[in-house]
Order: sequence, then structure tokens, then C-alpha cells
Amino acid sequence: MTESELIKSQSAIGYRIFELRKKIINTNTDNPISQEELSLRTGLTKKTIGELERGNTNPELKTLIIICKELSVTLREFFDFDIDEYFNLSQLRNS
Repeated sequence: MTESELIKSQSAIGYRIFELRKKIINTNTDNPISQEELSLRTGLTKKTIGELERGNTNPELKTLIIICKELSVTLREFFDFDIDEYFNLSQLRNS
């Protein structure tokens, strides 16, 4: 895998986390859960969640498993997306 392919994959994975997080509704506020709330639920730091969503870091499998559990998706469901499409969406979101 080339460096550019790795960066593209990281960005796509980050957007996928962002997208799935927005689908989980906090029952107290009726709003999607925040990065902070996801960090509290997973035991990861808010900084880690933010870096993952921005595609700045490559998540470990253990981290993805923890996030998937809190987002109520399996790893298979998590990775069911088009990398090119999600990379483009991530670029739009980050611009």
C-alpha cells in the first residue's frame, strides 16, 4: 500500500466513524452523540476520536472494535463503504 493509499483509507475510515456517530442519538438531548460522549463511552480520549475522524491516525483493531461496539455495528458493517466516496466526503467535510 502506498502512502497516498494509506492516507486515503485513514480519511475514509475517519469519515465512517463520523457518519456512524451522527446516527447515534443521545436520549437526553435528542441530538447525535458528540466526540466527547463517544470518548466517555469508549474510554478513548476526545483527542483520539477527533484525530480518527479527521483521518490523522491509523486506528488499531482493538480501537475499532471498541468504537464499533458503541456505535452498534459489526466490523463487517463498519467496513461496508466505498473508500473513494468516503474519502471525497471527508475532504468536503474538512474543507
